[in-house]
Amino acid sequence: MSSPIERVPKRLFIAGRWADAASGATMPVEDPATGQILCHVADAGPEDGRRAEEAAFAAQEEWARTAPRARSEILRRAYDIIISRTDELALLMTSEMGKPLAEARVEVAYAAEFFRWFSEEAVRIEGAYGTLPDGRNRMLLMRRPVGPCLLITPWNFPLAMGTRKIGPAIAAGCTMVLKPAPQTPLSTLALAAILQEAGLPDGVLNVVPTSGPGALVEPMLRGGRIRKLSFTGSTQVGRTLLAQCAGTVVRASLELGGNAPFIVFGDADLDVAVDGAMVAKMRNMGEACTAANRFFVHTSVADEFAARLAERMGSLVVGPGTEPGVDVGPLIDQAGRAKVADLVADAVERGAKVLVGGETPDGPGCFYPPTVLTGVDPGSRLLGTEIFGPVAAVLTFDDEDEVVRAANDTEWGLVAYVFTRDLSRALRVGERLEVGMVGLNTGLVSNPAAPFGGVKQSGLGREGGRVGIEEFLEYKYLAIPA
Repeated sequence: MSSPIERVPKRLFIAGRWADAASGATMPVEDPATGQILCHVADAGPEDGRRAEEAAFAAQEEWARTAPRARSEILRRAYDIIISRTDELALLMTSEMGKPLAEARVEVAYAAEFFRWFSEEAVRIEGAYGTLPDGRNRMLLMRRPVGPCLLITPWNFPLAMGTRKIGPAIAAGCTMVLKPAPQTPLSTLALAAILQEAGLPDGVLNVVPTSGPGALVEPMLRGGRIRKLSFTGSTQVGRTLLAQCAGTVVRASLELGGNAPFIVFGDADLDVAVDGAMVAKMRNMGEACTAANRFFVHTSVADEFAARLAERMGSLVVGPGTEPGVDVGPLIDQAGRAKVADLVADAVERGAKVLVGGETPDGPGCFYPPTVLTGVDPGSRLLGTEIFGPVAAVLTFDDEDEVVRAANDTEWGLVAYVFTRDLSRALRVGERLEVGMVGLNTGLVSNPAAPFGGVKQSGLGREGGRVGIEEFLEYKYLAIPA
């Protein structure tokens, strides 16, 4: 039997057909555990982007007229197919981005759930009817799809970030051009094949992997046919895309960076706090915008918490994600690992103590060990950026006002974690934190049924939940004489 990598299409998906890039170019997909090339996929250029944009534009009117139940059933069929191929999709994902197979299987289930959730939301798009206050007109309020969308997904959750954007777009009646991250195109191409199998009409979804995103994306945003951008990635790139959207007033949803504080008060249940820290820090090897970055621990429990966290982190098995018993796979590439190593080195130079980890291993692959640092100087660079790796920086605090100020002292505001047994404090601190999501005594906030997103420079808009489909819908108001 052939492997999942052999079975997945490796060409562009435009207007319902698999095609080579117009230039004939291809790009490699590497295994971050070994550095070896897994395969090559078509490398889209500006001409391919134009063709994908035209296909989405041409399909929009008819797709918008499709019955909500028909859109719902396509998503539900795709959900069933994804679940039936969990092991295959998990192996594909692990091969191209490194996460252990157990985590990859969890992501497959998480990804599929977005299709199930939005299959249910597709048939609940409602409007309104009534007489306006002056009595002269009746108001008919309807919801319409925003139009062709450009979706840009990251490499860290390649399947789930695809379904989180595709699901509401399909449910709302929007066509799409999807540009996956160049490191992880295989999961997205497999997803396109599944949707085609589930009956998605030609041109509704178009997939264009590329090694040159700027040349592909900018013409689409400035061309006038794309009416919606949904982007997940860094804040720096998000700012650039938002500026490009301005010329044609493209509606934008941006899920950007994070610098999540993890706050442990003196009355916290340390068993619960350490369990939560392992989830919030080590999910996806720490390569997540929701990853806990700065651990603020009350002075009275800081030593015990750090020691227990270091013990747990040090017990994790590091290795290729495809091997049994591995807890921590490689980081995405050598540049990602070098960034983490540099941040740790800077903290150590400024006086931080390494309780566990902290040294880059020899050998192939992009591995970095789970690391716990204490005594971190406030000027350390890792406190002011996304680490995107398995490193926990532990700081101490003495009172509530102090820790809230420190937690909010960042340009980002995606998520925070608070651990305490005092309900009043939990609610009070949760309200004061400048973030879009708060985990109270839990290290996991992501759920397809909940709105995901942040404030400040962590982005615009929300994905998932009842509001997720709103990002892909416009209001239309008809005035009718009474």
